[in-house]
Amino acid sequence: MIRRDKEGLMAKGLFDLSGKVAVVTGGNSGLGLGFARGIAKHGGAVSIWSRRADRNAAAKKELEAYGGRVDARQVDVSSEKDVIAGFDGVMAEFGRIDCVIANAGPPPPMTGTLEQTTKEYHDFLSVAMHGAIYTLREGARHMVKRAETGDRGGSLIACGSLSIFKGLAGKIPYAASKAAVAATIRCMAVEFGKYGIRANVVAPGYIKTGMSEGADAEQMVQIDKYFASRTPIERPGYIEDFEAIAVYLASDASSFHTGDTITIDGGWMVNM
Repeated sequence: MIRRDKEGLMAKGLFDLSGKVAVVTGGNSGLGLGFARGIAKHGGAVSIWSRRADRNAAAKKELEAYGGRVDARQVDVSSEKDVIAGFDGVMAEFGRIDCVIANAGPPPPMTGTLEQTTKEYHDFLSVAMHGAIYTLREGARHMVKRAETGDRGGSLIACGSLSIFKGLAGKIPYAASKAAVAATIRCMAVEFGKYGIRANVVAPGYIKTGMSEGADAEQMVQIDKYFASRTPIERPGYIEDFEAIAVYLASDASSFHTGDTITIDGGWMVNM
């Protein structure tokens, strides 16, 4: 619940995350790190999950510089058992979970649909779709249990994509996973709203993240130019552009905002 003073204003700072605990999957790089940075900068405790211990350690060190508590865990979200154990560990460490950001996922396939194998398809969905749903479901389980003791509230967030709205040649597993998770979020918004739990999707446009590492430099320049030419704010997005939305959705300021898909794309979708 939002805490208000006698004048009806928020008793805490509008985006103060002190006392809140967020879990961010894929939180050691890219958009996940951007989400985690925003939360850490505003006083929230963060647990970052990933399979890479070395990157977890580097991200943990960076986030701790903002002064809050940071936890890093090796979790394979494609494993339901790993996800459940991860949440149990966060509860043991922090005692509560207020926000879950399901962000982990591989980059989109680089080959055409007819060249992709069935194994590649299933491997992709095991992380990007099933892993996200396990993460959101188990996070909701802890939030509901807390709400039943009288401590209502919580925020479930999925990292989506503009592929929820637009077709992308050769990206069926990617687009299918994003659309499925967006539908999951809407269902959760309806099911868990009675506990004060809200559920939303953040849908990024073209964002410069570490996923383009190793790509041909000149090709990336041309891709940047193409997207800039089609985007009203004439530049690609950066992970820093996603710190604020994580803070808003994790904070009490968003306590009446649920079931939404929030596009952060520099105006790409409205420039038809």
